Amino acid sequence: MADAQGTRTGRTALATARQLPPWARFLTLWALTRTVLLLCVLHVITAPGPDVTSDVSVIYQGWYEVLRTGTFPLDDVTWQYPPAAALAVLSPALLPVLGYAQAFFVLAFLADALVAALLWYAGRRPGRSPRGAWVWAVGVALLGPIVYARYDLMVTAVAVAALLAGARRPRLMGALAGFGALLKVWPVLLLAGTPRAGATRRSWTAAVATALALTLAFAVAMPGALAFLTFQRDRGTEVESLGALVFHVARHLGWRGGVQLNYGSVEFLGPYVPLVSALAQALTVAAFGWLLLWRLRARAWSASTAADAAFTAVLLFTVTSRVISPQYLLWLVGVAAVCLAFRSSRMLLPARLVLVATFVTFLEFPVWFSHVVASDALGIALLLVRNGLLVAASLAACRALWRQTVAEPRERERQLTEDGEVSRARSADTYATAP
Repeated sequence: MADAQGTRTGRTALATARQLPPWARFLTLWALTRTVLLLCVLHVITAPGPDVTSDVSVIYQGWYEVLRTGTFPLDDVTWQYPPAAALAVLSPALLPVLGYAQAFFVLAFLADALVAALLWYAGRRPGRSPRGAWVWAVGVALLGPIVYARYDLMVTAVAVAALLAGARRPRLMGALAGFGALLKVWPVLLLAGTPRAGATRRSWTAAVATALALTLAFAVAMPGALAFLTFQRDRGTEVESLGALVFHVARHLGWRGGVQLNYGSVEFLGPYVPLVSALAQALTVAAFGWLLLWRLRARAWSASTAADAAFTAVLLFTVTSRVISPQYLLWLVGVAAVCLAFRSSRMLLPARLVLVATFVTFLEFPVWFSHVVASDALGIALLLVRNGLLVAASLAACRALWRQTVAEPRERERQLTEDGEVSRARSADTYATAP
């Protein structure tokens, strides 16, 4: 009896939810999921797996104390970020009534809300779709509490704003992309698909000018602004990366290396690790070569092409990276959301694959990260599935981008040429047979 009553109550609640206007359903989903995330990072609710907030309460707060003195953490090899990252680390000072960690979580929450609002607003314009906002609402929830425990959410907010501004304000897009690049490098990839000629010139010039001005300002004001370049160069193959799968399997075949916390992440150390790291970097170069080839061959730009190209570029960068940390998936969710905010985008399949990979990433870290570190059957299976989904998403994105901007426009041009030749031939025949 009680079960039947509970079932009826659940059905009634579901029917009521379906009657709500779309904006109310979206807001309800976003508010419920974000409340859970906030309660997790504030330790009101215990999330599965190890605590993911220690980076904020220990590492970020330690950097905060150093940065407040007017210098970068020159003696800390875990500082591997461009100079503007200091702004994110120092941002909790905006909320002095809260402790450092609590203030950081609140600011991350506000950045999340800003992205949701931008995507929902953009989705209501002609030629746009609310799909992007739903992708953001679901994708962030699937990744779990780590989204509020890393500053990547703030970087992604800048990237989303840049892509949404790109259609009408290329200079603003470039300035935001340049600023984002000084936060965490990858937003420079947003410029991969800007339309040729004027839009590209304006956006790229604004990006370079913004990045140079900020770099110069940090270099003059704070010692050690470029120290991150050395620390990044010395990183190895992290246990969650695509190349790491080689060593996860090799450990069962007598490989003499091991796993160790190195440069702030859990990496493989031992024979052949430098070789695999070098191969990963070579793959990244090859991926950028493909993007350059695409840009030279592309013949048509739609409203979504800039976002689609950015999504493809970030996917390729992520898959070929020596490090595929969980927060990398947040980048992909954000850029995928912008793609699907355009009705003309063909990135639906890659976006769906990324959403599935996002949930598998949550299972891989933090839930069963101990199995990944141990290279046991469960850990290897999780990485095979997650990284396999990312590879599939990358290939699907490349194919969709190429077809829409290169192959199909060429086919239309060929068809028009053939139709024109047939028309001219018929006209000539008619003229020749005229009395």
